[in-house]
Amino acid sequence: MLYWAAVFFIIAIVAGIFGFFGIAASAAGVAKLLFVGFLILAVISLLVGRRSTL
Repeated sequence: MLYWAAVFFIIAIVAGIFGFFGIAASAAGVAKLLFVGFLILAVISLLVGRRSTL
């Protein structure tokens, strides 16, 4: 998921350089959504992994 966030971030940068503001905004929005999703999943897996198995 972090891979897709990085891909959409690069697409947003390239689109911003060429001046396609609509494409840049949508790519940045998708990248932000994927990044937040990755962070939530990372925190959940961290909390679940720290549980003791007694």
